[in-house]
Amino acid sequence: MGSCFSAESRSPRPTSPSSSFRKRKNNSRKRLGSRAASSEYWRNEPLHRVPGRIFLNGSSQVASLFTQQGKKGTNQDAMVVWENFCSREDTIFCGVFDGHGPFGHMVAKRVRDSLPLKLNAQWELKVSGEEVLKEISVNTAGSMNSEEAAFTSADEESRVSIDAEEIEKHPEIFQTLKESFLKAFKVMDRELKTHQSVDCFCSGTTAVTMVKQGRDLIIGNVGDSRAVLGTREKDDSLVAVQLTVDLKPNLPAEAERIRKCKGRVFALQDEPEVARVWLPNNDSPGLAMARAFGDFCLKDFGLISVPEMSYRRLSERDEFVVLATDGIWDVLSNKEVVDIVATAPKRSLAARGLVESAVRAWRYKYPTSKVDDCAVVCLFLNGGDKVCSGSNVKSKEQPGSATSILERSGTCRENNEEEEIDGEYEIEWSALEGVSRVNTLLNLPRFEPDKEDKGIRKKG
Repeated sequence: MGSCFSAESRSPRPTSPSSSFRKRKNNSRKRLGSRAASSEYWRNEPLHRVPGRIFLNGSSQVASLFTQQGKKGTNQDAMVVWENFCSREDTIFCGVFDGHGPFGHMVAKRVRDSLPLKLNAQWELKVSGEEVLKEISVNTAGSMNSEEAAFTSADEESRVSIDAEEIEKHPEIFQTLKESFLKAFKVMDRELKTHQSVDCFCSGTTAVTMVKQGRDLIIGNVGDSRAVLGTREKDDSLVAVQLTVDLKPNLPAEAERIRKCKGRVFALQDEPEVARVWLPNNDSPGLAMARAFGDFCLKDFGLISVPEMSYRRLSERDEFVVLATDGIWDVLSNKEVVDIVATAPKRSLAARGLVESAVRAWRYKYPTSKVDDCAVVCLFLNGGDKVCSGSNVKSKEQPGSATSILERSGTCRENNEEEEIDGEYEIEWSALEGVSRVNTLLNLPRFEPDKEDKGIRKKG
């Protein structure tokens, strides 16, 4: 229930026929105008009324979505599929978002709803001509603060999962969307920092987002959610190909950047497999990812929201893509995930079947751990309702991937108390409940804005 966003309470009541006609007429005028006006139209249109946009449990002809609350409190996962993305034919936007921290569920929903619109705006600016972008660049060149400078530096160092020698072989849409993704993520994070009603100082979210246009697949990833492709090899066996890298602090490049910014990376003694990010002078917050939206307590110490971009030209052998939060990958391997989706009786049941399999795996493999929230988007690439004919599944990584395929993604932490599967929650989860939220072990002093420039004080 926590993953559903309803705009009904914020939407105006139905107006008179004449006023509705005037509103439709104005919107039509925007549609017929410039592409910038089109961007304004999508910002003003209530998202829950947009055709082809799904953010609740359900399915369409090409996608299956399902999320389920775990046993840690409010469901902090969110997801979205937007077909004919902003009126673009044969274009689909997909994303899953895994929130963490006391307001993680709010951050995840905010990014789910706002990031696609910002990507659309940047995309339209890019294709409308370089003159607009040059004007924006000139107007903002002299006002870049330290955070923006750090983001620009991270932009330059951002790894792209393609060989440098092959950049010229990729279509123009990849370069266009790569720049659009980078700028949209930057604007999104800046908006979260100044948001009036969502405190993102100690809360944040991952985001694995994807745009499919025709046979082109462009992915922007922040955090440790993951995208995996199910594709056929020449012998007709189904292979799991990991399309993204789990951006965790144990990756050498991520750890190096964090340490250069005075942040610390280490694992606790009772969970040596989980590297975490810590403040320079406080053993907090212990974030188990190297990139995220929000979490501004760590943004000066190496945490960034720059997406890692990757591209794939789809072939007829590619059958589906699975986007999922770490509640899935903590207990199921890429091979298992692709196998489960491949054997689903119907496309509409694929995402739900995968979540239910993950919940069973949690209870079997880690009976003393609290089941994590799960969110899954399955995007099917070929026609027909039958998913796949066979479960002979292999697994391999995308070339250039820095992580190995493990049975779990490594952010699970066991709880010493046995879980009551059907019991009621005794207390609501809070930011200071150290081990309950595996993505962050938050133990921060109260944030005082007027003392921010004095640095972070040592814990007493």
